[in-house]
Amino acid sequence: MRADTEADATVTEDTETPAPPARTVEITFVTNSGKTVTAPENSNLLRVSLREQGGIPFKCGGGICGTCKCRIERGLEHTDAVKPKERKHLNDDDLQAGYRMACQTFVKGDVAVSWEPRTGPR
Repeated sequence: MRADTEADATVTEDTETPAPPARTVEITFVTNSGKTVTAPENSNLLRVSLREQGGIPFKCGGGICGTCKCRIERGLEHTDAVKPKERKHLNDDDLQAGYRMACQTFVKGDVAVSWEPRTGPR
């Protein structure tokens, strides 16, 4: 004799709806002649710069050295929250002026970014 269970009575259909297309953002590298690229939403700013040859300077990529300090010229509201590692390199005035560390910043909307061009050998 077989006991009926809820699992026995449940019939499921494989009716998964396709995932919506990934949202993209537009990033303009002002200091690099205004080069504009698209990237998936919530992308790391430094990683996009590296992948797309945006030109943001870097050394460590981990928030330690401060080399990737950049200014969000447009779209600061489209960046994530400031990280503790950024506060080691940026004071309140810097943050108010739109400065961020590219390695610590994720973008969720269109932004334009500039930085101090590096001089001398890398």
